[in-house]
Amino acid sequence: MAKTLLVVNPQASAVSEELAERVEAELGGDVETTWTERPGHAAELVEGADADAVVIFGGDGAFNEALNGLRPGLPIGLVPGGGSSVLPRALGLPRDPREAAGQIGEALRRGRTRRISLGRVNGRRFGFAAALGFPAEVVRRVDDLGRERHGRRPPDRIFLTTLARVLRERRGRLAGELEVEGHGRAAFALVANGDPYTYLWRIPVRAAPRAAFDLGLDLVAPRAFGPARIPALAAAILTGRTATARGVLYLHDQQRIEILADRPLPLQVDGEDLGDVERASFVSEPGAADILV
Repeated sequence: MAKTLLVVNPQASAVSEELAERVEAELGGDVETTWTERPGHAAELVEGADADAVVIFGGDGAFNEALNGLRPGLPIGLVPGGGSSVLPRALGLPRDPREAAGQIGEALRRGRTRRISLGRVNGRRFGFAAALGFPAEVVRRVDDLGRERHGRRPPDRIFLTTLARVLRERRGRLAGELEVEGHGRAAFALVANGDPYTYLWRIPVRAAPRAAFDLGLDLVAPRAFGPARIPALAAAILTGRTATARGVLYLHDQQRIEILADRPLPLQVDGEDLGDVERASFVSEPGAADILV
């Protein structure tokens, strides 16, 4: 009988012992459940998994760790347990953990997977999105606020208020601090492996509307960013019009994107802060993951 390793992250917003038991039951078959105990633990568990498939019950951070420990040919399922859980939602799974686990259980029984590409920047994989500069600084500021009770990350409204605070501090102006190799200057960079780029509550943020999980990477990089540009750029990002927006560099289906910064700038992948970098080398990994859907 096929064996499944279920990895549960207790820090994720929707995770509880009772719900983890329900998820295990929905998966069916021979399931071994283990809980993460520290940052990076999900990657270790997936890398060393003695199983025919792995399923992660957690949020975007746990999914990212798991993808970085995933070996070729090992199917992986993603059960939404975080506040956003972008990757499984973007791949069509329901937000309800039990419903998602039921669909993954059916995929396990039928041997059904979807092969997708992943992104990688400076050696770190990402499933749905990365950012360099201003957007990554917002992620860092939210992380600096600390976790809520039970170690859970602050909700989306905190991201919005933090974004507004950073813009207010800079009086809405961001200097062109980046050089996209072969394409000129930009204020900041968003790199997408799929569409949507992320979610705000139930609202898909379609920053890179042409991005697809079976293609390369898409880049969205505003050439300049000031008070007059904020409303138009925000509207383009929310409505999926950045590919044709004025003053925005948009690259589609790229296998490699090289970006140089004038000074060390924050870098994030799938909402995880990777520190400051002066160079970001993005590459696409075609067919890198077999997702149970």
